[in-house]
Amino acid sequence: MNRDESDLPGVRPVTQADDASVVGLLRQLSREVPALFTKELALAKAELQASLTTLKAGIAGVAGGAIVLLAGFIILLMAGVYGLSLFMAPWLAALIVGVVVMIIGFAMLQSGKKQFEPSHFKPDRTLDALNKDQEALRRKVS
Repeated sequence: MNRDESDLPGVRPVTQADDASVVGLLRQLSREVPALFTKELALAKAELQASLTTLKAGIAGVAGGAIVLLAGFIILLMAGVYGLSLFMAPWLAALIVGVVVMIIGFAMLQSGKKQFEPSHFKPDRTLDALNKDQEALRRKVS
């Protein structure tokens, strides 16, 4: 027994006015979506420019602070050399301080270098979530 859609409760047949309004809505949507994307891109660009300006100011502050900190560190190293030179030859005091600082710097460099390994940049949580989604889809399809 075939029932016409008009026989179903709460369902009315599609009229030409409805079809025209749907077409009108689709046209309006096709005009407004690109405008929305354009505005979203402009907003993202403005936010990015503001963030870059803040980042530049932060970098300048960090660079200035690093230079002053380096100068202070060099003065402390010189004080260490002068202090050790009271107990040994000045050249030996400078050599000891230099070697100790180089060993510390090398250890720090190696530690920092490990942070640049590709495995540290792998988005593990995202990949796990994608794998779980893929498994869920496989289970639903099966």
